[in-house]
Amino acid sequence: MKGRYGLGILILLVFINFGYAKSFNDEFSGHAGKIKKDTVKIKAASHEDDIAANEYLKDRLKPIQTNFKRINSITKWTSIQKKSIEGESAEGGEATFFFKGKHLKKVLARHYGEMGQALIEYYLLNGQLSFVFQKDYKYNRPMFYDVKAMKENNDTEAFDFKKSEIMETRNYFEKGHLFHIVNSQDCGAPFSGEYIAEEDKSMQEDFKRLMKLLKEK
Repeated sequence: MKGRYGLGILILLVFINFGYAKSFNDEFSGHAGKIKKDTVKIKAASHEDDIAANEYLKDRLKPIQTNFKRINSITKWTSIQKKSIEGESAEGGEATFFFKGKHLKKVLARHYGEMGQALIEYYLLNGQLSFVFQKDYKYNRPMFYDVKAMKENNDTEAFDFKKSEIMETRNYFEKGHLFHIVNSQDCGAPFSGEYIAEEDKSMQEDFKRLMKLLKEK
């Protein structure tokens, strides 16, 4: 499978729909300020199990899935830090870092755009990446496209977060390296070793940028 999932998907979707969204910008720019980017957010994983593993990977995935469930069952964190993410998406973003004791356990990165948003959840095990769970939402209309805009354009739909197209990607790491990917929109064919290596490098670089952001005052 060619291309790469991750933040690139969101950026691609924004550019694909840029011409569509731009046609409304001049006439409806006043609407943009009425719908804040954080009025709707992708729900993060909480108190849930991962999907069932393929039998041949069951033993390798078990510690990853156990760690995922354990981290999401934590209700009291020692420290939670938030940082703004700028320059990686049209509407910016935010990162949240979760600490238990002195150890970082989970990072949530949200990226916002006019035509969609992405939530990337990073889970650590023994200080290394263990699981990266990404949800990409493609909106049915630009987020500022309200009922008034719909009527003025003789359209049949206004912006509705619930009508977003959703893609979920689960990335599994062993000893800090990606070895298995499950995507909700693929055809079920296995991913090539070359593709997994590219994705591993990309996610490791994205995570390093987040860690650098954490160190900034």
